[in-house]
Amino acid sequence: MAGGLVALLDDVAAITKAAAATLDDVAAAAGKASVKATGVVVDDTAVTPRYVHGFTPDRELPIIRKIALGSIRNKLLIILPVAMILSQFLPGALPYLLIVGGAFLCYEGAEKVYEAFAGHHEEVVEPSERGPDFEKTMVSGAIRTDLILSAEIMIISLASVEDEPFVTRLLVLIAVAFLITALVYGVVALIVKMDDLGLALAKRNSTVSQKVGRGLVSAMPKLMSILTVVGIAAMLWVGGHILLINVGEAGFHWPTDQLHHLEHWGEELVHGWFGGVLSWVLGTAASAVIGLIVGAIIVAIMHVVPMRKKKDVAAH
Repeated sequence: MAGGLVALLDDVAAITKAAAATLDDVAAAAGKASVKATGVVVDDTAVTPRYVHGFTPDRELPIIRKIALGSIRNKLLIILPVAMILSQFLPGALPYLLIVGGAFLCYEGAEKVYEAFAGHHEEVVEPSERGPDFEKTMVSGAIRTDLILSAEIMIISLASVEDEPFVTRLLVLIAVAFLITALVYGVVALIVKMDDLGLALAKRNSTVSQKVGRGLVSAMPKLMSILTVVGIAAMLWVGGHILLINVGEAGFHWPTDQLHHLEHWGEELVHGWFGGVLSWVLGTAASAVIGLIVGAIIVAIMHVVPMRKKKDVAAH
């Protein structure tokens, strides 16, 4: 009896150790996958605040919460099942999905550049018109945009653990879904509430608090402008990099090889830590240029050519 109990306890201990090791593996893989998706996370974080900008302070956090819940639904109910089915039964399709997603990001970034140079601006809605219907429209738009970015994050994360067992892949993607959503929308909440924090500090008696508060309030418009530029740059960089890497995964290796040669050249040009930085800068710049070129081609197909055809028809 005692021997059976000892054997049972040994089995429980072995199972516990195996479970702990599995959790450690999942945590490590989730961390690795999240790092590989950093570029898209930056993009997501930079893009989201514009959907909240202009609303009254009491509606900002509820809107962010709605978008975050929509993001989780996107990741767990739409993207996760599709990604797991494809990774299990049609893993060769993943590079092509990433190519399509990368091209879309290039298009989004190039379209923003085109609008900036062409003088096209989004219609400004007055604060008095920002009612429940407008809020619903903005939240829906943010969730649709998040669907694309979340798909990129999840597929990039999946690609980094594609050799792991099914259960490990599943747990890693679930962990990434919650981790990335909390990170992105936590940072977004801090960004959009920065001016409120500044106003609260400016009302205090302390001179230092007042200066800090006024600095935060005055910095908010500049920060939003910087985030817009960062968001566009991130779209082009991430989209171009995804294209270059996954075109190679799909069998056409020349573009990927050239990117690796450029990065390797930068690493050898300057030894040590600076070489790694130069390698990253060169790779990022090359990816952004490719992203801009590909995006510009798609923008021309989607916008410029149809506009010229309409003008020709109107002229006749």
